[in-house]
Amino acid sequence: MNPPAAFLADPPRSPAVTAAYEDDLTSDGYVNNLTRVWCWRPDVLASFQALRADLLAESGLSPREVAVLVAATAATRGDAYCALAWGARLADLSDEATAAHVLRGADGDLSERENALAAWSRQVVRDPNAATEADVERLRAAGLSEQEIFEATTLIAFRLAFSTVNDALGARPDPQLAEKTPRLVREAVTFGRQVQAQPAAAPTDSGVG
Repeated sequence: MNPPAAFLADPPRSPAVTAAYEDDLTSDGYVNNLTRVWCWRPDVLASFQALRADLLAESGLSPREVAVLVAATAATRGDAYCALAWGARLADLSDEATAAHVLRGADGDLSERENALAAWSRQVVRDPNAATEADVERLRAAGLSEQEIFEATTLIAFRLAFSTVNDALGARPDPQLAEKTPRLVREAVTFGRQVQAQPAAAPTDSGVG
């Protein structure tokens, strides 16, 4: 028997659920397991996505720096789902070896700013109360502004919240995600929930054609 996509059943049909599923089909070609979980409150999902977008809209952090930050956060948290997704994104923005190294905690291929962001991500995930002014000073020394430090820290916290919901409710990484993830990135993700064995059936009463 194939493992379930998550611990919760699919949510009942509604216009908001259908819209979220259709967004996934348009962007990814399938409905993500995590979307099924979050669609028990699609309004909260939409608000959370909008808040993250607002955070980065005026940020000085580059797309590659954000990918480094999120990949390091996911790996340190032990979240396979986001580690695969953001490891693949980082591989696109750099190369798969660099992405795999970040997921394994080795940052030698990164810029000074990226190294500082990866280290900060791991510190915040492991023990934010143990963070020191010297840790923040390392970010400044690498060229990050006060606003960028705030944005990076807030994004780490947002990603932790997102991962916690997915992991606690058993959302398994989608097989389609794993299939398109570069090999070195897949091999670096040795933690978290296993990839779902087979693609999930179409969402019950989703209204998606």
